[in-house]
Amino acid sequence: MRSIAGLHHVTAIASDPQVNLDFYRGVLGLRLVKLTVNFDDPTSYHLYYGDGLGHPGTILTFFAWSGAARGRIGTGQTQTTAFTVAPDALPFWRERLTARGIAFEEPAPRFAEPVLRFTDPDGLSIELVAQADARAGWVDGPVPAAAAIRGLHGVTLREAAGAPTARLLTATLGFRQVAADGALTRYATGDGGPGSVIDVLTSDPARGAVAVGTVHHIAWRTPSDAEQGEWLAQLTSEGHPVSPIMDRQYFHSIYFREPGGVLFEIATDSPGFATDETPEHLGEHLKLPPWLEVARGDIEADLPKIVLTGGAA
Repeated sequence: MRSIAGLHHVTAIASDPQVNLDFYRGVLGLRLVKLTVNFDDPTSYHLYYGDGLGHPGTILTFFAWSGAARGRIGTGQTQTTAFTVAPDALPFWRERLTARGIAFEEPAPRFAEPVLRFTDPDGLSIELVAQADARAGWVDGPVPAAAAIRGLHGVTLREAAGAPTARLLTATLGFRQVAADGALTRYATGDGGPGSVIDVLTSDPARGAVAVGTVHHIAWRTPSDAEQGEWLAQLTSEGHPVSPIMDRQYFHSIYFREPGGVLFEIATDSPGFATDETPEHLGEHLKLPPWLEVARGDIEADLPKIVLTGGAA
């Protein structure tokens, strides 16, 4: 049975792009690997953060919609996005967050892994999971390499009913159940390591609202265009409404909703973020796809002004 390779990226919604940039790059120490616009709404930024090269499985992205309404966490949503840090790095992060006046929950175990939870300036729930992870993170960022965020650990979905989502994960996408604790069930793909887990929390039926401070969609990895085509055919044959393949410049994407309502994407590993910038200069300039480049002047005039240098250290 073919299996999803793991997480590719998570995309959330922010309000002020400068505040978002200062927090994720300046405080959390992620690299801005691509500065572009939402291809479906070029009046807004699309900010991509990741490790030094933006490898699949390390990426958190944001649609920055200034003035948009605040979202509401509930069922049919991604409740939390988790990153890994080194097993001994949580004391560093407690001190770093405290020094910046960022509230957090004291580290507590989940499935035997210590987890530190806090929210970003828009209220998005973020977790740091202390776990061995061979990925290096962004070693040239403002956070010491030993404590740097390595990449995505996993996500938590909040569902009114867990069984339909579980069937999609296990029968179609190739996940397996690996742990359970009351209403929380963990599924994993591949080796079950960092970037390959998804937790499903069965909760009350109060429906969430996707807007500022919430996750817009979760993207899963596939290594090639050919395998993505196979996923498109399989999902369609099983009755899932799936989008056409879309060119996102740095990967190709298909989209569909899992039974609980969370928007899933399957994205290719290639071509990657160094197609229009060198690895040394990722994220330093606004990049536009060819079909929007002709309107660059108007697009730049509509976008909020941001400062790409400096920020919290």
